[in-house]
Amino acid sequence: MDRVDRMRETIALLTKTEGLFHRLLDRKVANTGVFPMQHRLLMELDRNPGRSQVELAAKFGISAAAIAVSLKKLEKGGYIIRKTDRRDNRANQVSITEKGKAVIRQSIRIFRKADSLFFEGFSDAEVEQLYDFLHRARENMKMAEQETDGIEKKDREAVKGEGK
Repeated sequence: MDRVDRMRETIALLTKTEGLFHRLLDRKVANTGVFPMQHRLLMELDRNPGRSQVELAAKFGISAAAIAVSLKKLEKGGYIIRKTDRRDNRANQVSITEKGKAVIRQSIRIFRKADSLFFEGFSDAEVEQLYDFLHRARENMKMAEQETDGIEKKDREAVKGEGK
């Protein structure tokens, strides 16, 4: 297999592996009683208690209405509480409850188990090596993204070269 085919297959394998990993996590987290988006909200509130709905919407890049729906379900389930902000009666501050924290603790165990499964059979050196490889690949993509035209410019030049 030549280098181009191996690179293409490696990227496909990386993408498929990432998908499998996230599906495993989603299935396991579903056993906690909350949906993935609700889970992400709980994680954020555990790290940053007292966030407003507006801040949460901005953090996750979704509408305030979508956040409100998720928060309403979490509140009804006893995972969070919302209080009117004393400085702004139009805003709510959201905090995680003990029940919500229990979900987080359970989730942390799930994440650790999934991480262990992912790296089963890898030596410490192989884990470090994979980290280094992926870090370099990410840096390559970040640099390409920052270029004015990025990959498209190279593609146009290649097509022009083939047409001659």
